Amino acid sequence: MSANPMPDDEVIALLREGIVIPAHPLALDAERKLDERRQRALTRYYLDAGAGGVAVAVHTTQFAIREPQHDLLRPVLELAADTVAQRQEELSRRIVKVAGVCGQTEQALGEAELARELGYDLGLLNLSAYPNADDDTLLAHAKRVAEVIPVFGFYLQPDIGGRLLSQSFFREFAAIPNLIAVKMAAFDRDLTQEAIHGIEESGRGDDVLLYTGNDNFIVEDLTEGYLVPTNQGEALRRMAGGLLGHWAVWTKAAVDMLEEIKAARSFDSFKPTRFSRLAAEVTEMNHYLFDFDHGFRGCVPGVHEILRRQGLLEGTWCLDPEEVLSEGQADALTRVAHAHPHLTDDAFVAEHLDRWLDD
Repeated sequence: MSANPMPDDEVIALLREGIVIPAHPLALDAERKLDERRQRALTRYYLDAGAGGVAVAVHTTQFAIREPQHDLLRPVLELAADTVAQRQEELSRRIVKVAGVCGQTEQALGEAELARELGYDLGLLNLSAYPNADDDTLLAHAKRVAEVIPVFGFYLQPDIGGRLLSQSFFREFAAIPNLIAVKMAAFDRDLTQEAIHGIEESGRGDDVLLYTGNDNFIVEDLTEGYLVPTNQGEALRRMAGGLLGHWAVWTKAAVDMLEEIKAARSFDSFKPTRFSRLAAEVTEMNHYLFDFDHGFRGCVPGVHEILRRQGLLEGTWCLDPEEVLSEGQADALTRVAHAHPHLTDDAFVAEHLDRWLDD
């Protein structure tokens, strides 16, 4: 095994180009057991919608899959890997597979080894198991994981289990040679700017790819970007694409949106203000999908509710019976979906649903 294994060149090229990576939900039946048929259908939906990758065993998949009473980490990773392998052959295009890696070092190394065994390209490294650790501890942990699998960094906001990370941490973190990308999900533009500044200070600003996880300003991350100082003057760093729970629903619309933005960005005359209205619409959709008014408590059930309405899921059940839609959230989702139908993909799902469920 290489001291710092790298993904193949095609994976890096796809990530640099900018792709949609849905954070894969967990399909459960009424007994809160894994529904393999619908779990596979979800993966097929994302790939047929044009997603360039999938992220599995992440927050939207529910961290509780790792708990002994559920023991779902391997089954869920295997299902997605098998389905991707089948689908990418049919679609004749490479799909980027990202596996969530959680826990303190011993657990994280086990998860990284499992992901590598199952053919995942990168591990999305969640540092929330060290809520009060100093930078040296976090970096030592990250370097151990990077010896097993290429790393996709993850700045997860504290309100949903993450922690604050310093500019100096990101400077040293970015120096890990097989840190390929970072998902910015601080839900705060100043914190995101600080993290990007740290990456720039490492000297790897051109190499470490930025992906938005900032669900409350997705379009702004993709269009406005962030100005950071360099030795050659200010540099504009935009997110190449996104790894998002929001993109686990209405995925076809997300793919179309990202392609439109990428095409517009290719022109020297590009003006982010062209997308200001779209930015406000997407943020409004996310406000209720992720249940901002109730501290994000209904964010996973909100994703499930949209997929249930489309027929991809049978219900909104989570592993934790207390994790349910907040009061008024379902009505709010109906309202914003009707207000912004161009950001939904109900017709696309309806056209292909039977095939995804029956394949």
